[in-house]
Amino acid sequence: MSTPSLFDFFVPCPRGLEAALAAEIAEIAAAHVGGAPFVAGAQVPGGVHFQGGWAAGMAANLHSRIASRVLLKIAQRAYRSEQDVYALALEQSWERWFAATQTLRVDITAIKSPLKSLEFTTLRVKDAICDRLRDKTGARPSIDTAQPDVRVFAFLTATECTLYLDTSGEPLFKRGWRLDKGAAPLRENLAAGILRLTGWAPGTPLYDPMCGSGTFLAEAAQIALGVAPGAERRFGFEKLKQYDITAWQGLKVAALDAKRAARTRRDALAIYGSDISGDMLEKARANLERAGVPSLWLKQLDARAMTPPSDAPGVIIANPPYGERIEVRGRGPRGDTRETGRNRGNDDAFRRTHVDAPDGEFFIALGDALKQRFAGWHAFLLTSDRSLPGQLRLRESAKTPLYNGALECRLFRFDLVAGSVKSKAGASAE
Repeated sequence: MSTPSLFDFFVPCPRGLEAALAAEIAEIAAAHVGGAPFVAGAQVPGGVHFQGGWAAGMAANLHSRIASRVLLKIAQRAYRSEQDVYALALEQSWERWFAATQTLRVDITAIKSPLKSLEFTTLRVKDAICDRLRDKTGARPSIDTAQPDVRVFAFLTATECTLYLDTSGEPLFKRGWRLDKGAAPLRENLAAGILRLTGWAPGTPLYDPMCGSGTFLAEAAQIALGVAPGAERRFGFEKLKQYDITAWQGLKVAALDAKRAARTRRDALAIYGSDISGDMLEKARANLERAGVPSLWLKQLDARAMTPPSDAPGVIIANPPYGERIEVRGRGPRGDTRETGRNRGNDDAFRRTHVDAPDGEFFIALGDALKQRFAGWHAFLLTSDRSLPGQLRLRESAKTPLYNGALECRLFRFDLVAGSVKSKAGASAE
């Protein structure tokens, strides 16, 4: 920490979104912390550093759509053994931040650490914090791994140990509005980051033809309406001794006022969604209502039959179905020819090998629908299947590596130009 009023924060995010997050954090600081000090820091794989006052950390929690957490840096030092990590944790003034009556959780992540057991090292950090508080206050905190009051994170490189205090609580992608999920749900902060990567801006038509439970739609609508993603949730900093309730009430009241104003908006947002599953659309409607956005254009439709929902071209964004998800998200009425246990003597090995195989006919038809009907649009498709452009028979103009949790994906961009359809024997556009 540089001065008593300036703190070092680290903000992790889905890998691949570091530059987008850095730009967003700078925007949040300019818009919501006034003339308070803020210093943008380095981008590193998996997150962004910055320095700011306590209000900057609270504003980042409330307004960041891309961050996974906001972590307060407590200490950093070289280490060689578990005892070194214990000693570093024991020296810190944990009593400054929380009381021994509060519950605690400790997590460790490591890259190329020489230590043999991260589980044992986690216990050593926990022991150090408890020993420190017992020495200073006469009591030690209880451990609660499910719903702790306080979370401490340790990050180990090959030579350095960094200790962080979590200011977020639950991960920030848990906005509080998504109660109904579809198969393989997309995390909200990844969806928001992808929207920024597309260059989409409110007022430009946005269409998700496989919208599922509505994650892209809700994030886009909240962006268009200026609704803070954390307006309806609680945060870890509310349980810390440094909690500035006056500054927080100012931020929170403004966010709730903006959300109430959004509910009364009657102008069209030019945000559209469709899905082959009526059940998924019902989930999307319920999620959008909880997210505080007005009704959007939603239609039950097979993606292969989609047509532009607006006269002006815009952005198509989708997390296409694959494998089992096609059963409810885009296959059509003929049934699944892969459900062949009865015909193949219950060959489990065959099913395991083929359960996630791409549906070639579906993607050929989807590609033809894009080429034939969406000239002038820009399509962005997120997938873990790097062969998607070939299956769609489209040439991507850009591809961005991203991670959905631990799953490595690509965000493919397709610039759709009139007259780009190429005939192919046996292929059908419908």
